[in-house]
This record gives sequence, C-alpha cells and structure tokens, in this order.
Amino acid sequence: MYRDESNIYKFLIVIIMPLLICGCDGGNQAGLTNAELERIAYAQNIELAEAAGNPVLMIGGESVTCEEIIDTPTEMGELFISPTEYFKPIAQLIDLKRFKERARGPLKKILTDKISNILLYQYAKREAGQNIDESLDKAAESELRKFILQFGGDQAKADEVLMQGRMDRNSYKERQKRTILIQWYVSSKLRDDRPITYRELKERYDIIKDEYFARDATIQFRLIDIQPAKLEITDPNEDRRQLAVKLADELLARIEAGEDFGELAKKSQYSHGNMRDFGGLWKPVKPSSLAPPYDKLAEAAQKMESGEITEPIITDEHIFIMKLENKQTAGYEPFEQVQEYVRKAVLLERQNEVLNKLNAIVQGQADLGQTDEFIDFCLEKIHRTSNQQKTQNKSPG
Repeated sequence: MYRDESNIYKFLIVIIMPLLICGCDGGNQAGLTNAELERIAYAQNIELAEAAGNPVLMIGGESVTCEEIIDTPTEMGELFISPTEYFKPIAQLIDLKRFKERARGPLKKILTDKISNILLYQYAKREAGQNIDESLDKAAESELRKFILQFGGDQAKADEVLMQGRMDRNSYKERQKRTILIQWYVSSKLRDDRPITYRELKERYDIIKDEYFARDATIQFRLIDIQPAKLEITDPNEDRRQLAVKLADELLARIEAGEDFGELAKKSQYSHGNMRDFGGLWKPVKPSSLAPPYDKLAEAAQKMESGEITEPIITDEHIFIMKLENKQTAGYEPFEQVQEYVRKAVLLERQNEVLNKLNAIVQGQADLGQTDEFIDFCLEKIHRTSNQQKTQNKSPG
C-alpha cells in the first residue's frame, strides 16, 4: 500500500457518489459535445452590473465580485496564494499600464475558470433536480469532518486555516457542494465507448510517477545512545569515555545473549537519547537527513540488513548501538500496486478535456468584451492597494 497517500489525493477528485447518482440517469449518456458545451456557456449571459458603486459580473443571477477574484487563494505558479499577494511585488515596481499588460492574462484565466465553474454548477443543478440538496448537504458535511480530522480533530486550528483562505465552515461546505456536483456532472457525461487501455495506463504512470509515486530511501532503527557526559560515576577520577566504551561492550554482549534491545534502550542508566521512552525506536527517516553525529548511523545502515545490530559506533560525544528495524531503497511504487490510482488519473484527464473545451468557449465570450472592464477594475485595485502598502511601509514610525 502506498505509504504517503497525500500526493495521490492531489489528483483523486473523481468522485462518483451513490448519493448523487440516485435518480439521475447519467451513466449511459454520451460525452459533452461542443454543441452541449456551447449551450451551457451561452445559456446565461455574462453581464456587467454595479453594486455599492463597484462593478460586479452577473452570471445567471449569481454575482462575482472583484474581491472574490483577487483576494481568494488559488494556484499561482508553484504557490497557493491570492492574486493580490502574488502580483504585489510586480505592482510595486512598474506603472499601471505595464502592470495591466503583465497581469491581465493570468487574471483573465482565473476569472474564466470561475465563470466556467459557475456555469457548470448551474447546469448540473438543473439536471440533478431539487432532490439533490439533502445528499449534497450530507456529502459536504462529511468533507468538512475529514478536513477537521487533518488537524487531529482540532476545530480551532481547522477554523484558523479556513480563515487564511477567507472561508468559514459554511463557505467551505458550499464550495465542497459545488465541487462534488460539478465532478458528478462531468463524470456522468464522459463517454463510455472509450475504454482505458493498458498502454494508456502505463504511459500515464510514467508521466506522473516522479510526482506521485516516488519512494524515498528510508531507514528505521532502535538506538542505545550512550553519552559519556551523562554517565553517573562514583570516582571523579574515572574516565567517562572509557566507562562508556566498557558499558557499550557489556550491553552488546547482553543483547547477543538474548536480552531485549528495546528494554535496554529504555533504561536511563544506559541510554540518554530523546527516544529512550519509546525503546529507542525512531520514526522512519531519510538517511540523507541525519545530521552529525547521527550521519554515522546512515553510513552503517547502508551495509546492514533489517534485524542486524551494529558494533558500538564511537563519536566525540556519543557511543551508539543501533538495531536496524527496516530499510527501504529509493525507487517507485510498482505500477501494479497503484494501477487503480492511475486509472482515476486518466479519468481526471478526460474530465479536464471537457472543462478545457468549456473554458475555451467561455474565453471566447470574454474576448467579446463582457469582462474587460471588470478585469481592468480588478487590476487597478491590485496596483493601487499594493502601492498604498508600499507607501505605508516607507512612512516613519
């Protein structure tokens, strides 16, 4: 089983939920054709309106404010950050005209994605019908519980993270409901006459394995960590280092005679390391992450097999006896073990083909001018806010 599934869950958003497909005959429908996508895009006009003196976009009765676009964290390059924060350094360096030329494309892409999601959600909601509301509520509540469990059930910590993303629990659940319904709708429209071949799975595995299935070299061990400076002595003239070497030899002999390594590692008169209370057991670590003097343990582990015990390893301030519990070499999770994850990645790619087509159509609408004034307003606000902060930071006191 894949040890760290956090990477896999980055692309496992293909959610086909029995609660959502009850009563919805989507499984045998053809894929979304260009004509269908155009109907979705053009079913609702994108109109520019005004609220509290500021422009807002109206999509089928749903409004999009400038703040939603520029202050909501999203993927920007390699970062998950709001456009305002992402563009602030640039806005502080160049004038408004050049800033608009530089930032218009990325901001328009964010807005296009937002419009596409709204259109798909509205279309999916109409097709699913009113009976879907209760099921969506249950599914969103389940997702919220999972989110809180990521923080050990600490609701205050979870709320803090939501706040950083400009959300609370209700808005988080609303976002989940939209995501779940859109994913169901697009999934239900995927063509059933396109089987996923073994070759297609292997090609996708080779493309994504570095990001999702790479397996680092790790070692896990138990350690008796004798620190001469912490040994109790009765004669102040005794050499602590010699006593430590003698103790290490005695402990090794007792282990070889059958005494339990972990029990000896727990005793404070023998071992002084931080993991003593756990029988000297360390969590799995990358060998390259061990700093001196513990890097000596990594060197020794290279020549060992699981279950073996070292001779005493002597350093300036420590004498180690290590039992190697487990060793994993660097490589990749075998294709056979992750094939189902890869299959879902292929399905996700097919969903993205549908979404990209819709985005292209929406982008065509945007090019007609409905969104230009709105984007100008957002860019001007980012530039103005960024430079106001720059001026404030320069002010004395």
